[in-house]
Amino acid sequence: MASKLLLIVVFVFDLIAFGLAVAAEQRRSTAKQVPDSEQERSYCVYDSDIATGFGVGAFLFLMASQVLIMVASQCFCCGKPLRPVGSRAWAVLLFIVCWLFFLVAEICLLAGSVRNAYHTKYRGIIGGNDYSCETLRKGVFAAGAAFIFLNCIISELYYVCYSKARDNFQPYGGEAAVGMGTYK
Repeated sequence: MASKLLLIVVFVFDLIAFGLAVAAEQRRSTAKQVPDSEQERSYCVYDSDIATGFGVGAFLFLMASQVLIMVASQCFCCGKPLRPVGSRAWAVLLFIVCWLFFLVAEICLLAGSVRNAYHTKYRGIIGGNDYSCETLRKGVFAAGAAFIFLNCIISELYYVCYSKARDNFQPYGGEAAVGMGTYK
């Protein structure tokens, strides 16, 4: 049977990661152009950079959750063999999907955090037109939050299916050869 404590801890870590990703989306950096004192160029002034910290926090909590599930299930490839039933087939499929969702969520969170922390200084060209200040696109952290949510569901289902397939597995205990009768 699957460990209820592990499932609760993983759910709490995923919930914290989801909350931090949503907070990062809400608190993305914004910028405005301000002319310098000589009025020849303009530069960008950015507001708070807390979304980067939220994104990195969500990244770390999601990674901790994935590590817990993979250590508990011995990363599906190590440990004793699984019972050849439907739960094993589901565990294989969910294992692959779990890693896919995890990688997409981590890429969104990491790319969003890096891009949100990137601030340009001077954007204007002397005598030229001013360009807009570089900021993170809307929805990068939201995509990460969506994949965190999906990964939470899939990883817990994976662990439950893995546990069902692992429990009560008994290898064949009989002879490996053809049984022979007594000689008369």
